[in-house]
Amino acid sequence: MKKRYIIYIVLALGLAYLIYYRINANKKLEGKGGASAGQGKDGKGGKDGKSAPAIAVDGIVVKLAQFDTDLEITGAIEANESVVLKSEVSGLVTGIYFKEGSNVSKGSVLVKVNDRDIQAQLQDALTKQKLSGTNENRAKQLLAKGAISQEEYDTALADLKSFQSQTNLIRAQLAKTTIRAPFSGKIGLRNISAGTYLTPATVIANLVSTNPVKITFSVPEKYAGQIKIGSEVSFTTDGSSKQNTGKVYAIEPGINATTRTLQLRALAPNADNALLPGSFAKIKLALNTLQDAILIPNEAVIPVLKGKIVYVQKDGKAQEVKVEAGTRTDENIVITSGLKAGDTVLTTGSMALKKDAPVKVHLVKQSL
Repeated sequence: MKKRYIIYIVLALGLAYLIYYRINANKKLEGKGGASAGQGKDGKGGKDGKSAPAIAVDGIVVKLAQFDTDLEITGAIEANESVVLKSEVSGLVTGIYFKEGSNVSKGSVLVKVNDRDIQAQLQDALTKQKLSGTNENRAKQLLAKGAISQEEYDTALADLKSFQSQTNLIRAQLAKTTIRAPFSGKIGLRNISAGTYLTPATVIANLVSTNPVKITFSVPEKYAGQIKIGSEVSFTTDGSSKQNTGKVYAIEPGINATTRTLQLRALAPNADNALLPGSFAKIKLALNTLQDAILIPNEAVIPVLKGKIVYVQKDGKAQEVKVEAGTRTDENIVITSGLKAGDTVLTTGSMALKKDAPVKVHLVKQSL
């Protein structure tokens, strides 16, 4: 019995010790936590007292600069003059007088069509005209002597004029058997051979004049008022990096209602024939020059629901500024309102920036 009581007493004392130990340990932990909280309250540490670290960003100082407003668009190069050569009459080809890919002069003979039947018709018509002319002359003499009436003379004169008209008509048909170059230019690949039976539907070849060349392109409606006859354009083609220049010489009198664009056409010299009709042209059209323009990098502008904003640095913190933008280039964008010279615009870190966030700005040189 005594041993059992002794065991119970030992167990009770052990349990009491464990409880005492746990209470003292909890008090120590609470004391450390209180000290930490107190340190935060007096401004020496903790979430409440320690300020957030500054965000490292790049930025530029806004400066006023001259900006040439250029509109970059695409267009097509066309021949100054172009024609598909065809015959007005049907017949066998008796002669071809041009070489493929060669230059020809205006009026030079290119193709001859068999004209023997028309030549025969012409000789017949000339014979009848000559006889009619003799009759008209005799009737005129008789009329002067009063031997015939005016009506008889008028009939003879009418016959003469009728035969003259028939002769002229046959001569016109004869002229159509000789196909000539309508203008000077380069002739393309021929589609006929000697002996081919030519019809008005048969394509002989293409003839183009490529010096100068035309550049046809369209601009958005909002730029229509800034473009005038004589405006300069520069352009390149996929086949060459050479910068070519030209001048606007014609403007469509109305806006295309479907595309809301204005069509224009420019002329560019092409003495070396390097510019080929049908080529794709990358065009830069000079509009106007802004003397005191504010330019910032494109990446600095952040689209928002009701417009655009940029972040600027003020007193070491990021501030949102609402801006209005104008013309955009590959690298920069014109700001028309919201910024002024001397502002420090933040160009990186836009995803991490918030209003009043502390920032550490590294100024970089802006490329204009």
